[in-house]
Order: sequence, then structure tokens, then C-alpha cells
Amino acid sequence: MELRWLEDFIALSRTQHFSRAADEQNVTQPTFSRRIKLLEEEMGTTLVNRQTLPLSLTPAGEEFLGLCQEVTRRVAATRQRLAHLAEEQAGQLRLAAPQSLLAHFLPDWLADWPSPPPLTPYLRATGWLASDFFEALARDECDLVLCYWPQGADPFMPETEGLVHHCLGHERMIPTSLPEADGRPRFALKAGARFTLPLIAYHPRGLIDLALRSHLEEVPGTPGFRVLHESIQSGNIRELVSLGYGLGWLPERSIRDELAAGRLVRAGDARWEVPLEIRLYRRRDPGPAALEALWASLPRQAGSPAPTPTPSPEPP
Repeated sequence: MELRWLEDFIALSRTQHFSRAADEQNVTQPTFSRRIKLLEEEMGTTLVNRQTLPLSLTPAGEEFLGLCQEVTRRVAATRQRLAHLAEEQAGQLRLAAPQSLLAHFLPDWLADWPSPPPLTPYLRATGWLASDFFEALARDECDLVLCYWPQGADPFMPETEGLVHHCLGHERMIPTSLPEADGRPRFALKAGARFTLPLIAYHPRGLIDLALRSHLEEVPGTPGFRVLHESIQSGNIRELVSLGYGLGWLPERSIRDELAAGRLVRAGDARWEVPLEIRLYRRRDPGPAALEALWASLPRQAGSPAPTPTPSPEPP
């Protein structure tokens, strides 16, 4: 059964004439009559009394007419809602970002806008590596990429060709450990240490791991590490660090409460902290109006200043 058959039946009940109803439905009378016949066959009963002039509906036809009117009304209302939804989605911007930025940066950043931009997080991206984000941007799978970026460094990333970015703020990766009973870190960074430390690490193909390795290469006496686990998401690293399996570098925004409550402690002083930029990327080519409006507004949205390092003594 097709929706147009129901519309045909409503037109026939209104005009009470096959020819006029066919004209109203923009079909020939034979085609219209055939469709009404198919409708009656589908319902298994006679719906139209063809022996009267003007024609009339049978009792079954009167009952069926109410159903036709209700169904077509609901379909029309649904079409209208879907069209409205499509218009709303046309103005939405798909934002791909790591889970930590979605949870601990994006809400505060959007709260600073008098009228927040129409961003829709693309949640599939929370399990991506750096190259996945930029390749998805090039494929038009998303409109924007929010990501960490090594501060003061420009790693070779072929996927970023044809893209532009804006720095929205800064973050610090803090070396973190579960505390002992006396509050000292269970695993402490110490320059020149001869022992290796258990590390809950980031995936080696990620930008955070690149930033960590580049930073530690510049710190004299960096100890050795034995990698116990690698993860894309800082939330997984935080959980394993909280269980006391090893130390790990975590975004400061994501562990402020744990540090304040003493559930986690810094595993080293400021020399071991790794500065990062928080960047927003887009394609260089002109995009939707919502994207251009957002990008034009960014210079007025300066982003948060770089966090001020908190002095802390080097663990013994």
C-alpha cells in the first residue's frame, strides 16, 4: 500500500467523482480508478459505492477514511519536523576532539561565548589517533578538529596540509602518581636516577607522546621508563595511575580535583611538566556559513592564557 493511494481516497471522498478526483491528483482517470481498486483489494473490502450519484463511501469506506486522514496528517507533520531538523543540522558544525578536551575544555570554552557556536561533538573521534582527525577533516567527515599540539614545536604532519588553525588556549601535562600514606608520590621523577620507572604511556603514534618525548629529551638526567600500558585516552591512563600501577602524564584540567583532594600527587616538579597548545583546525577552503561565522569570531575569543606553573619541590 502506498501513501498516495490514501491521498487518492481522501480526494475521492471529497469530490465524490472519479474524474474530478483524478484531475486533483494529476493522474488520468483510468490510473486513478485502478489505484482505488488496488486499495480496495489491499483492504479486502469494497470502500466506494459506485451505484450512487454522486458516489458515496460504504460503511467500511467511512471507517477507512478516518484512518487515511490520520495517517496522512501524521506523515505531513513528520515531514515538517524532519525538514526543520534538516535545516537545524545544516547549521550544525561537526567537531572531532579527544575525550579529555570534550570533557574538560570544550564546555568552559563554549560558556565564554555570549551566543555559543552550533557545535555537535563527533563522538566516533574519541578513539582516533592524530592522523585520523586530520584525514577525517580532509574527507569532510567533520568540520572542525580540536586537538592538543606540542608547544614550540611543529611536528611533520602531512595530513595538516591544506588546513588552517587557531590556538584557543594552553594545557600542561602533569606527571602524576598515586600518593603513599605520607603524601609523597609512589613513583617519583628524579634526575639522574639509575632505576627505571613504570610508565602508563600514550600511544606512540599520538601527538601527546611526541610532545612528551621531545620535552624529556631536553631535561638533563631523565630517568628510564618501562612502559606498562599504552592508551589513546588520558582517562584510561588516569584510571591506571589512580590504581597505583605506575606514573603517567595527565592534562592538568582533568586532574585538578584529584590533586586538590590528594587522591593524586605530582610525580615531579615544574621541569617535568609538558606545555601544549589547544588548537582548532579547519579546511582552508571556504565552508558553510556557520563555519565562516565561527572562524571570523575567533580573534575576539582569545582563549585562556597559558597556565602559570605551580612551584613544587622535586620529590626525593
